[in-house]
Amino acid sequence: MTKLQNGKNTRRSALRLAVLLAATALCGCASLSKIENNEDVSRGLSYQAQYRSDGVGKSASSQSSLAINAQKCTTGSGASVVSTSSYSGPVDTQLLSQGDLVTLLVEEDELLSGRYEIMQDGTLKIPHVAPVRASGRTVEQVERELAATLKSNGYYRSVPRVSIRLQDIADARVNVSGAVFEPGAVSVGGQSSQDRDLLRQEASGAGARDRRLSRALQVAGGVRPDADLARIKLNRGGATTIIDVRPALDGRPFNDVILLSGDVVEVPSRNCFQEELVKPSSITMQGVRVFMSNLADSASNNAGAAIGKETQDLRYGPRVLQAIAGMNCLGGSKLTNANRTAALISRNPVTGESIVVERSVERLMRQADRDDFNPYIMPGDAMACYDSTYTTVTDVLETLPTVLGPVATLSLL
Repeated sequence: MTKLQNGKNTRRSALRLAVLLAATALCGCASLSKIENNEDVSRGLSYQAQYRSDGVGKSASSQSSLAINAQKCTTGSGASVVSTSSYSGPVDTQLLSQGDLVTLLVEEDELLSGRYEIMQDGTLKIPHVAPVRASGRTVEQVERELAATLKSNGYYRSVPRVSIRLQDIADARVNVSGAVFEPGAVSVGGQSSQDRDLLRQEASGAGARDRRLSRALQVAGGVRPDADLARIKLNRGGATTIIDVRPALDGRPFNDVILLSGDVVEVPSRNCFQEELVKPSSITMQGVRVFMSNLADSASNNAGAAIGKETQDLRYGPRVLQAIAGMNCLGGSKLTNANRTAALISRNPVTGESIVVERSVERLMRQADRDDFNPYIMPGDAMACYDSTYTTVTDVLETLPTVLGPVATLSLL
């Protein structure tokens, strides 16, 4: 009897050892090597210095992330984000562009009077009259040239009275390049049939409310945090105009010029991350869409975590800690949740290189210098929340019947 009992005890001890080894092996699967990146993220040499490794207190670095970011700024314009521009109000005028619809009234001439569209070549073409250049010119300039043309072509003995009214504004196709999140050709201005106010158009004509520089920058994804806002370049017909748009960040007026089809907007880069640019404005984006994955025990799927199918919309300007809270990865039971980590997957918009930054959730929340290691969320970023050690061990124990078999597991009792 004693030998039989000793044999059972030996088998149980061996089985317990096997269980312990299996649990250790399974837990070891979650122990991964240190994240590697092409950029030197650990020293703050990536797009924003906040990506660097977080330390305990100020001992992690002698400099703040703000100072490290500022050191990387190129001399370029040498302009700070804060504007000292003396601009006091709009200086642009309503200019005609390709596709605009105008109403023409010629004195005592119903044949020539009517509605015309500015052609793709930028001219106003009237039957039996030489084309008049219209794109990039004011209504008054076109009126004067057309009246002179009618007289010179022999239609009138004296210069006739000509009236042109902008009836409907077309959208303008412009190219935006440089330090914006989505560079390329964009369309600004114009209205759909549902948005048109016909009574207003009949009464006073159309206005270019949305065919402006600020709208083009927003449609191109908004300016990036490295943009040189003091030296926005507008290329039109071979001429370049430098525009300072810094007042837009504070809601103050700036030279928000009316754009024409064919314009080219170039946003230079200062090659440094400027935190002051990471906020909603008339030239930056209003919000960001972040891809999120939450595998925590308290929210076992994205739908349960109120994340939506795979993304969550956030106001532009949040940091990682806010995104962590938004994906239900912060708080809850300390026993089960306090040991979580979160990973940020981002891409340098200048070089195109991807980076991964991992943070201890509770440590990031509690350390006093969190802002130095709490990166800003950029468009298209992804966040992943890892389960705590407690949850991992619990999952291992729940997996044992599958690994060892139900009979072997029950024999441990």
